Amino acid sequence: MVKSGKNVIFLFLSLLLITSGCSLFKKKKTVAATPEKKVTAQKQVVQTKPKPQPVVQKKSPPPPTPEEIYRMNYQKLPTSHTVVKGECLWWIAEYKQIYNDPFMWPLIYKANRDKIKDPDLIYPGQVFRIPREFSLEELKMSRKSAGAPRPYLPPKDANIPADLRAELNWDF
Repeated sequence: MVKSGKNVIFLFLSLLLITSGCSLFKKKKTVAATPEKKVTAQKQVVQTKPKPQPVVQKKSPPPPTPEEIYRMNYQKLPTSHTVVKGECLWWIAEYKQIYNDPFMWPLIYKANRDKIKDPDLIYPGQVFRIPREFSLEELKMSRKSAGAPRPYLPPKDANIPADLRAELNWDF
């Protein structure tokens, strides 16, 4: 029976060794060593991170003033006009994109005297220059010669240079 007790103990120790493996014979690692490495690694990552640069916002330009808008629109107006059958200087000056005032037709006539012998006779296909820069005096004289009522000022919606609008104290 002694043999069978020794066999049982041997069998028990063998099973214990098999189930636990070699872990009983390995050195135990300290639990504190593993977290220290992780903490150190995290600190290094934080320290090596570049500092964020402050965001500099570009200032957008201020919105254009009404006068600047008027000047931009005035510059876009046509500086020439090709005559179409049935037109006259009065009608051409009255077009919104030209002067928006029929009494300003003498400005077109004076600018194109080399092409116009008689202001009552213009022909299809003729290309007339449309003056965009003129003085207040030229404007008044033009309207006076066209038969406009006194004080010979154009209506406020007429297309005239911004400087003249400012001189007349008109809004933009």
